[in-house]
Amino acid sequence: MIYVSRHEHFNAAHKLYNSSWTKEKNEEVFGPCANENWHGHNFDLIVTVKGEPNQDTGFVVDLKKLSTLIRKEVIEVFDHKNLNLDVEVMRGKMASTENMAIEIWKILQSTLPNITSTARLHCVKLYETPRNFVEYFG
Repeated sequence: MIYVSRHEHFNAAHKLYNSSWTKEKNEEVFGPCANENWHGHNFDLIVTVKGEPNQDTGFVVDLKKLSTLIRKEVIEVFDHKNLNLDVEVMRGKMASTENMAIEIWKILQSTLPNITSTARLHCVKLYETPRNFVEYFG
C-alpha cells in the first residue's frame, strides 16, 4: 500500500461562538476565537490517498487530477470565505477545524471516484496554524 499526499492552501474567517451560552461563557471557552468581528486563518490542507501503483503509469493517483479536484471541490468553496456565513456545508455547525476536516472528507469521499477507480481517501489533515492541526480518517 502506497500513501500519496497533496498539499493545498486557503484563507478563511470564522468565529467560534455557541449562541446558547452567554458572551462571558463563550469568551471563557473560546477566548479570542469568539471575537464578534470574526478572525481569520491561513489554512493548510493535506489530502492523503492510498492504493497500489497502476502498472501502466506507476501512479496511485494522478496528482494533477487530485490537485484539480481539491481546488474545485474544496478550495473554491472555502477560500476567502466566512466559514460561518458563506460555506453551505458549515451552516448550522460550529466552525471548528475538526468540523471542517469532517466536511472536507465528505466532499472528497464523494468526488474522488471521479478521478480514480483504485485510490481511496486515507486522511484529511487540516492546519489552522503551524502548531494546531487536526487529522481525520473517516
